[in-house]
Amino acid sequence: MSMKFKQLAAIGAVGFTMIFSSCSKFTGSNNASNATGWQYNNAEWGGFEYKSGYEQETGPGLVFIEGGTFIMGRVEQDVNWGWDNVPRRVTVASFYIDECEISNANYREWLYWINRVYDEYRDQYRKALPDTLVWRRPLAYNEPYVENYLRHPAYSDYPVVGVSWIQATNYCKWRTDRVNEYILVRDKIIELNVADQKGENNFDTEAYLYGQYETTDGDKPIEDLGADDGSTRRVRWDDGILLPKYRLPTEAEWEYAATGLIGNTESERLSDRRIFPWNGHVVRNANDKERGQMMANFVRGNGDYMGTAGALNDKGDITVNVKSYWPNDYGLYCMAGNVNEWVEDVYRPLTFDDAEEFNPFRGNQMKTKILDENGVPVEKDSLGRIKYRDETDKDIADRKNYRTADNRNYLDGDRNSNISSSGDEWTDSENVTSQAMYQGFENDNGLHSLITDRTRVYKGGGWRDRAYWLSPGTRRFLNEDESRDDIGFRCAMTRVGNPTKYGK
Repeated sequence: MSMKFKQLAAIGAVGFTMIFSSCSKFTGSNNASNATGWQYNNAEWGGFEYKSGYEQETGPGLVFIEGGTFIMGRVEQDVNWGWDNVPRRVTVASFYIDECEISNANYREWLYWINRVYDEYRDQYRKALPDTLVWRRPLAYNEPYVENYLRHPAYSDYPVVGVSWIQATNYCKWRTDRVNEYILVRDKIIELNVADQKGENNFDTEAYLYGQYETTDGDKPIEDLGADDGSTRRVRWDDGILLPKYRLPTEAEWEYAATGLIGNTESERLSDRRIFPWNGHVVRNANDKERGQMMANFVRGNGDYMGTAGALNDKGDITVNVKSYWPNDYGLYCMAGNVNEWVEDVYRPLTFDDAEEFNPFRGNQMKTKILDENGVPVEKDSLGRIKYRDETDKDIADRKNYRTADNRNYLDGDRNSNISSSGDEWTDSENVTSQAMYQGFENDNGLHSLITDRTRVYKGGGWRDRAYWLSPGTRRFLNEDESRDDIGFRCAMTRVGNPTKYGK
């Protein structure tokens, strides 16, 4: 080897050692930025906070549903010739959903809370009350259910009925706030404050995050690493402590969870599709020990709601306990029968032709909080809830990727191709531009439709239904402010982060 080459090799070796040594100084700590080298979660280094390995806590009552692809739509014969749920392949992101339907006891807890907190706002209590008169029929003696079903302890664990889509949505909002308040109290971040919560002074997740709800620190408040004096701060959304909101499941989520095909899948191979939330084409249990027992609560035939004395086929004259029968492969009870269930979507007969392949959904109405220059809400209503503004405000509408309205009507989010309504209200009959059938009033041809932007989907079949409606692919609709004695609901929650629980 020549002297010149040896010198170059030596220089190269020294340079490599210096580079390697330099890199190792920046990567030696798991608690430092791999972009700048500055330490995370250290007040002396600026106090920037970072958490790795986050795993979402499962909220009370929820079951984790690992998402995936499936054939959404009917698999039973379309006996009504509605053709409103033609099979198509879609993918649903992972999410959480209630193990059971919301029971009377669950709902009465909300009524009790409203009665205690809003004692000076009696209209709030009345708005939340289920319509117990849904039990009345012209030629039937159902008065005992009118009087007893909601409040008598014999029905505490039966599904709540007589609730509208609007009431179900409001329950989800209340449940979100109560669960997040419980988490903060449980973790001793704030003190429990029950007696002082009256009227607008009650815990609201959004109000708390924006600093508009005064709390008292618990024994383990959050240290403010960005402050010099060692003070504490309120929990922020990016701490990952508070849970996403409870909400109604989308139609795709509900149908995916009800079908429960995880039990028929092995290494991406699906062995069998399902007509019902269980295998087979019959509604009786096929297992040896329970052979012949009904799998759900429904009407077996004309006038047969529970069978003959001594051999009741589904053991339910009306509804039954929310944990009746056998859960499906996701561990969910009564995804067929007992009561139909509200989902989030607005009903359209041709949604299957319009919706996205990933997380299909029809029903968003995008709104923006009214914030001041510091990012704090400037308006709240009389009950302490944050107000929202019209999305047509110029400072928002000028954003490059902004879509002006919602996805309840196809193409309506494109500001130059609005095909529904040009008025401020979606049902404003004086401002209709086209597709009048979706506005719920008569058009120039005298035609009328029950389908409006306030028409919501419900699914699952109920105790008054024939077996056909137990198939998860079937769908029906009802106005969002109406209710029935065979419609209830269950809540869902978004899964954030890894679609596989615990990162597996």
